[in-house]
Amino acid sequence: MTELFTLPGDPSELRLRISYIDDLADTPQADTLERWDVAVLHGDRTVGSITFYRVHLDRGMNAVRVMEEESEELGEIAQAVLDPSTGNFSENASSSLPYVGSSLLVMDKVTLDEPWRGHGLGAILATEAIHRLMAGCRAIACSPGVTDLSSDRLRNQTEFDRVTTKIARGWELIGFRRYQGNVYLLSPASLELEEQRGAMRGRLADLGIVWRRIQGSHTSP
Repeated sequence: MTELFTLPGDPSELRLRISYIDDLADTPQADTLERWDVAVLHGDRTVGSITFYRVHLDRGMNAVRVMEEESEELGEIAQAVLDPSTGNFSENASSSLPYVGSSLLVMDKVTLDEPWRGHGLGAILATEAIHRLMAGCRAIACSPGVTDLSSDRLRNQTEFDRVTTKIARGWELIGFRRYQGNVYLLSPASLELEEQRGAMRGRLADLGIVWRRIQGSHTSP
């Protein structure tokens, strides 16, 4: 665990700021699709971000059309889990999801500044954000992949595939399961999600304890 010494701060002091900006647009698109931004904070600095979309399938426009217009990634998820003719969950998706809500929550992008990566913090923070935003949703969807391609090592296909696989495993750990192609689904009713939330909170606390211990050993005379 000595690699924790390289973290720029105590990981247990990370915080989330969740926000939604309503531009008061009286349009069917705005009624259907909401963007929620999650800032990852350490002290007064922003060290990462998570982007979610809450998709209301029972109001506004056909959700498939709105998601396809928003981005290619959202369109991929829409085609996998929604019925293009109705904009609601497809028959196949419905059969695998308990009826606990009517909306779809999409986890679009999870990004941490490079010094904070490699310790499983993305999954820990995303789990907390999901719990805050999943009320009223029948499913949470994501399409695991690398969003920051600035690192030279990720231009190597083998390394890119390794990192992408590692990201997918992180989401599987909290209960996401591959549904179709690269689209993963998670039910808010999943017992695994609740269990993992507790486990990840414990892991975050443990990371903080170890980080402080290492820091103390390096500063002691």
